[in-house]
Amino acid sequence: MIDNIENEKSVSTWQLLNVLQVCDSAFPIGSFNHSYGMETYLRENVICDAHTFNKWLTMFFENQYLYNEGLAIKLVYEMLDKNEKNEVWNIDQLLTVQNVAMESREGAKLIAFRKLDIVLELFDIDLLKEYKKRIEENLSYGNPAVAFAILMHYLKIKKDVAIVAYGYSVSSTLVQSAVRAIPLGQKDGQRVLQNSLSTLEDIREEIEKLSIDDLGYNIPGFEISQMNHEVLTFRLFMS
Repeated sequence: MIDNIENEKSVSTWQLLNVLQVCDSAFPIGSFNHSYGMETYLRENVICDAHTFNKWLTMFFENQYLYNEGLAIKLVYEMLDKNEKNEVWNIDQLLTVQNVAMESREGAKLIAFRKLDIVLELFDIDLLKEYKKRIEENLSYGNPAVAFAILMHYLKIKKDVAIVAYGYSVSSTLVQSAVRAIPLGQKDGQRVLQNSLSTLEDIREEIEKLSIDDLGYNIPGFEISQMNHEVLTFRLFMS
């Protein structure tokens, strides 16, 4: 197990390396199997090239990510700073029950459990152990953004960095999925990924203005696409 390092001179490098490891698309939690409803738009020919994918990805971050995973990370930080862990479990519940698409709910649970399983091989974090136990005992559902926020808070990563780092990991995974599924060229994929970075910076500022009352907001098109994915005749992704 890796314990929190006390040497102040090495903390910044240590923090960066751990964030890079957890946010790497090769981190084996199965997120590459999920398209967040993108595949439905692909099958309907709404997404068909770099331009249309970039438009979809921007809307995804400005709506679904902003009011769900991104806001959840902020809220978990605030609850942990106040030592209110029961409110962390409440955020887990709100994120899950407000997610109307069955595949998306189940996918989030699966990714969260895999993330917890791997992270606990690397770090000795009591709160993550408790979170995993609660999931096993059906007391919590499991959400990867909640697990990520707990880990980043433990690593003493700043809240705004955690928000954009998680967003980057989602964006990177979706871009690689689009490169394979649309398909896109690798250069086009990197251009879209670069565009998403400025979007993430913008929504980070917006998230600071939100409260728990805003958690779970989404636009109907995204929710419908995620529900419709369940009945597609041919699918590359689980959700």
